[in-house]
Amino acid sequence: MRKFLVVLDDSTECLNAMRFAALRANHTGGGVAVLSVIPPDEFNHWIGVGDIMREEARERIEVHFEVFAKWMRDKQGVDPELVIREGEPSDEIIAQIADDPDIGVLVLGASSDKKKGPGPLVTQMSRSAGTLPIPITIVPGNLSKERLEAIT
Repeated sequence: MRKFLVVLDDSTECLNAMRFAALRANHTGGGVAVLSVIPPDEFNHWIGVGDIMREEARERIEVHFEVFAKWMRDKQGVDPELVIREGEPSDEIIAQIADDPDIGVLVLGASSDKKKGPGPLVTQMSRSAGTLPIPITIVPGNLSKERLEAIT
């Protein structure tokens, strides 16, 4: 089964990327893998404190994921999987693609803020696009729900 890999983070454009991935998976009989990356700098504390912070970060991610997962299951008939990795986001995305041969498309959400650009993740992954083994779909953050449904 071909999976759409989408990144779960705190950005507003993440929502459209999630919607796009779920809609495409539904229409193509594919799946969705949701990747959340915990940056390593969050745990540069004492060992015990770092372990507690790591566990709290995982719990926050799981709660955040479940909101999207419920919508995907209920509205799109897609049962997404959650993958949590620790490291630099772009490195972990590339590693996840290498680790899971079923991933066929990377879906990223782009910010619509003209001053800030598309966002750091889109910028970093675009630089690697020529060497990735799969295509990248970049979903504009300002697309309406209706437009997304029409496109997919």
